[in-house]
Amino acid sequence: MASAASVTSLADEVNCPVCQGTLREPVTIDCGHNFCRVCLTRYLEITSPDPEEPPTCPLCKEPFRPGNFRPNWQLANVVENIERLKLVSQMDLDEEDVCPEHGEKVYFFCEDDEMQLCVVCREAWEHRAHTVRFLEDAAGPYRTQVATKKQKVISEFAHLSQFLEEQQNILLDQLEKLDEDILKHRDEFDVLVTGEIGRFNTLIEELEEKKERPARELLTDIRSTLIRCETRRCRKPVAISPELGQRIRDFPQQAFPLQREMKMFLEKLSFELDYEPAHISLDPRTSHPKLLLSEDYQQARFSYKWQKSPDNPQRFDRATCVLAHGGFTGGRHTWVVSVDLAHGGSCTLGVVSKDIRRKGELRMRPEEGVWAVRLAWGFVSALSSFPTRLTLEEQPQQVRVSIDYEVGWVTFANAVTQEPIYTFTASFTQKVFPFFGLWGRGSKFSLSSQEGAATLS
Repeated sequence: MASAASVTSLADEVNCPVCQGTLREPVTIDCGHNFCRVCLTRYLEITSPDPEEPPTCPLCKEPFRPGNFRPNWQLANVVENIERLKLVSQMDLDEEDVCPEHGEKVYFFCEDDEMQLCVVCREAWEHRAHTVRFLEDAAGPYRTQVATKKQKVISEFAHLSQFLEEQQNILLDQLEKLDEDILKHRDEFDVLVTGEIGRFNTLIEELEEKKERPARELLTDIRSTLIRCETRRCRKPVAISPELGQRIRDFPQQAFPLQREMKMFLEKLSFELDYEPAHISLDPRTSHPKLLLSEDYQQARFSYKWQKSPDNPQRFDRATCVLAHGGFTGGRHTWVVSVDLAHGGSCTLGVVSKDIRRKGELRMRPEEGVWAVRLAWGFVSALSSFPTRLTLEEQPQQVRVSIDYEVGWVTFANAVTQEPIYTFTASFTQKVFPFFGLWGRGSKFSLSSQEGAATLS
């Protein structure tokens, strides 16, 4: 029987580089790398490459043809067999509940490495400086997170269910009214056609009768009769009026709100399940002296008055910016920023690399380790190599910033409508930090890891 460690090692070899999970419906692209079909499709949708340029492999950045996915059936069979081995190995491990390396019972959990440890593992050099807790103590916060996510999913499905019921009633009412109008128009059409047929039948009977009369009677008023036959025109009834036809053609558009709501629901649910809410706070050591931070470090406001702040290496001295505490070296994280530009100004949001320039002029572009968008009065710009003004349905007041460190995505979306704003593709090699900037009197923002950000005061 394969050991748990060897099975885990095998499973790591068949992980998707995009989702970091076991390959599902593996496909191979031109460079030879394998991905889940769904992950690769989603990657192509989000990156939205230039039609003139082929997309690049998420792993090696080699270009490949989007339509050249090749199902890897042999790899799929290998994955299936490894999954069976994992199941059997996990059953054996559950029975013993022992460390696969030392054979000792597992009691502890290392939060730094996210590993379950036995007594021997805990005393090992690589875990001595880490945060280690008993299994039950460590599981508590995760159970809370799972319960929270479960409640969110239930809430979102309840909201969707109510919306679908409302849309169903609206569409059925419109269909019923349309059906009534079609039937009414059909009856009017039948009456008109029947009347025209009756008038022409009367004229035909008159002509048949006149044809059978003697020559003297036939010639009497013959010219008048022939003129009436020639001038009588059949009124051509319209089967469907232009107005009714337009209503029938426009009816499919009534489903657009339904399609939009479904798209928003799926995107929101994907974020809730795939990305971990980042509980971030502003780092006062990095804040420019013109930024006023709240006591809980969840809000910032621009001021032309300089604060008395010590000049340290971490602080921005020219760019009116501030970083968040912590930073990320892996994983998927998301947070929401509520922006208030009611009195003008601008707000810059995104992530930056650890060695971002703090002193002097800061050029905000990916080449300098900055992946950000700027919101100003009436427009939003992506601070790419050449700043690009974006076309959006509405000016966002709450922006969701998400980072997938391993894949290299920095994604911005309207946190209320779920409308995508912009996505950067990068290759992270060091710690990155949430990044914020303000300019202009009265401009301010507040942080939240959830959809509803705190109201700015």
